This record gives sequence, C-alpha cells and structure tokens, in this order.
Amino acid sequence: MGILLAIAAMSCIGYIDNYIKVIAGEAGLWQFHFCRAVIVCLTLVVLSWAFGWRMRPKNLRAVFWRSLFFATSMVAYFGAAGMIPLAQAAAGLFTGPIFVLLISWAFLGARIGIWRILAVAIGFAGVVLILRPEQTGLTALVLIPVLGGLLYALGGIATRHWCAGESTVTLLLGAFGGLGILGAIGLIWLALFPASDAMLAHLPFFAKGWVAPTDTFVVWTLVQAFGSLAAVSLLTRGYQITETSYIAVAEYWFLVAAAFWGFTLWDEVPDLRALAGIFAIILAGLIIVVRTRETEI
Repeated sequence: MGILLAIAAMSCIGYIDNYIKVIAGEAGLWQFHFCRAVIVCLTLVVLSWAFGWRMRPKNLRAVFWRSLFFATSMVAYFGAAGMIPLAQAAAGLFTGPIFVLLISWAFLGARIGIWRILAVAIGFAGVVLILRPEQTGLTALVLIPVLGGLLYALGGIATRHWCAGESTVTLLLGAFGGLGILGAIGLIWLALFPASDAMLAHLPFFAKGWVAPTDTFVVWTLVQAFGSLAAVSLLTRGYQITETSYIAVAEYWFLVAAAFWGFTLWDEVPDLRALAGIFAIILAGLIIVVRTRETEI
C-alpha cells in the first residue's frame, strides 16, 4: 500500500509539473512561487487550527536551514522545468541521492564500498549524457537542474539529522514559507532592478517580474498548490506505513510519469542519449538505496 501511495503521488506530481510550461508562458518563476506558497500556507494554517495540528517548530534554526535548502532546490528545479523538458529537469533533481552519499562520506564520516562508488560513477555519467556539456558548455541553464539536486540532497540530510522530531505540518510550512519568501525577494529585486532584454531572452522564466495574473495562471497555480499538498500527503503516509527504502525506490516513478505526460501533453520524446542518462541516474539511485538498506539491516 505504501508503494502504491508513493506511485500515486509521483504520478500526480509528474502530471501537474508538466504544466509549469503553461505557467511560464503567463508569469515568472518568482510570482509563481510567491502565489503558490501563499495558497499552501494559508490552507495549512486553517487546517492546523481546525484539527489542532502542531505548527511551531521544536528547533527553529534546524527548520530554517532545512527550509532554505528545500526552497532553493525547488526554485532551481521549477526554473529549469519552465525552460527544458520536465524529464530532464527531474533527472537533475534526482541526482540528490548521489549528492547525499558524497556529502555523508565527505562530512559525516559515512563509509562507502565499491557498489556505492560505482553508483556515483554511473550517476555522473547519466548527468553528462543528459546535460551534454560538450555541446552546450557549462551554462547556467545546463547546471540549474543539478544544482537543484545538490540543494535537495542538503535538505534531505537536514531533515534526517536535524528535523527528525518535527511534525509534517511544521516542515511543510517551513518549506513553502521559504519558497514564498524567496518569491517575494525575487519580485522586489526585479521591481527595483528590472532584467535586461538579453537576460529576458536567455532566461525568461527567471528574469520576469510581477505581471497581472491571467485566468490561466490562477487556475494552474491553484492546481499546483492543491496537487502538491495532496501528493505530499500521499507520500508522507507511504513513508509512515512502509519501509523507507521501498518508498525511496518508488519515488523514481516520477521520472517515468514526467516523461509519459511530457509525451502525452507536449509530444516531447527524449532522444536515446537523454533516455540513457535518465536510466543511468535511476540505476545509480536504486543501487544507493539498496546498498544503504542492506548496510542498515
């Protein structure tokens, strides 16, 4: 049941995240994050008051850093998803387990064997296959998805080591509240220092300030807000009733769902090189998860 809940959550996110392209055509990244965060946070506050859920963090500093890592990772991921195929942006985000392994080894004293070293090598090869640095150079757009994966990994480490005792509502409020603050900062900055025409042409989703919300923007931002809440709730329940390693594997269904809906909605078909890169990242993540589970057992 936990695996089915995780697959349902990933299928939902894979669908709604494909409409970031539509949102990117109507408004900028910062406006989207600000508006979505306001909707999600207000909903969580109302539900918490109604059901008596705890909102106050036990460790404010830990929740702050976890929220900052998560929020910045989502800015990078959604920023990339608005300009490149979602499956490729998602593949960058799912380099997170590779970064978790490397950070745990370098800074937390974790021991890694030959299988995990192989997983890192396979994952790195997958990133190179997808991002094609020899063709495009290491531009900001190429590196944004991988940056999202690194920040997501830091958020995962912070959750495990600093925020284990926090409630789900507290972590959700912190994460989406952080996104709202980053969105507001981005909007204020662009209002004071508007982007140049060259920047708007090169990174339009990042460089666009506040615009009058259209009906399309409102509808798909609402879908994003409530769809994200529903998916996170399903995923959280899955983690509560099933062994963590199984759910971590099931989360990779997101890459399949993102590619499926990208093809169904927009006729986006990853070429063989991109498919090989996505497969390599999935394989690397599965090796890391399985070996971690065996070590814990």
